[in-house]
Amino acid sequence: MVDECAVQRSMTLGLRARSPRRLRPVAVALAMLTLAAFSACGGNPEPEVPFTAEGADTLLFERGQEALAAEEWATAREYFVQIRDNYPQSELRANARIGVVETYEGEGSATGFVAALAELREFLRLYPPTHPLGPEAQYKLGMVYYNQMRRPERDQSETRFAVEEFERFMQTYSEFSTAELIDEVRSKLREARDRLSDSSFLVGRYYYRANYFPGAISRFREILDEDPAYTRRDQVYFHLGDSLAQLNRGAEALPYFERLVEEFPNTEFIEDANRRIAELKVAMDLDR
Repeated sequence: MVDECAVQRSMTLGLRARSPRRLRPVAVALAMLTLAAFSACGGNPEPEVPFTAEGADTLLFERGQEALAAEEWATAREYFVQIRDNYPQSELRANARIGVVETYEGEGSATGFVAALAELREFLRLYPPTHPLGPEAQYKLGMVYYNQMRRPERDQSETRFAVEEFERFMQTYSEFSTAELIDEVRSKLREARDRLSDSSFLVGRYYYRANYFPGAISRFREILDEDPAYTRRDQVYFHLGDSLAQLNRGAEALPYFERLVEEFPNTEFIEDANRRIAELKVAMDLDR
């Protein structure tokens, strides 16, 4: 025996999947009839938003925002995608694209990160830096990579991409951004650069502990050249100075110990640095 209600549900779903802009009056009437029959069969479907209704894009966006706040990522994305794909003239289309990205951010999955990247790059291709949401989109692009950064001892590809995107924000989007967002980008950029410098420091320290001082010196100097504002450069100053001292290059080592004492008076290396300064000065006097 055919389940009449099931057939009616199938007809209803088929009508929803059809592009609304192509629906003719007959199809609209049929849709209304099948929905009425569906209700009579005891169904309780979620009210649909007619695509041609005035303010439909606004209603869809509001529902998407509600679902987003409830962390119903897939549901929110469906609403935002409807605006993105079916309302090319809507003033909310750009907001809907950002909404799609935020659903992927909320999911936090590897596939979600890939999808977010694609959505953001398309946004930045379509809209100029002067667009009100341009700076936010560029920031979010950097954050996609930032949220995938690995520990200093691991591969730093994502960290480098994060640095590139945050730097692009500062170069291209900062003049169109709010002060709050600029501060946030600067903070994240500093963290990402620190991660790269942390990674390089671990390599230099490995050489240092292995008494391969030329390799250590090269790595430590590279950090100071590429990231002079590195947050933990006190450890670079100390290990670089000591590496130079180990090779009897006291005149080169002394300035690094002195910079450490001057810039980081509370560092854990302060006592050792002061001792090395005194030793180097005595040794240099004796050599004259």
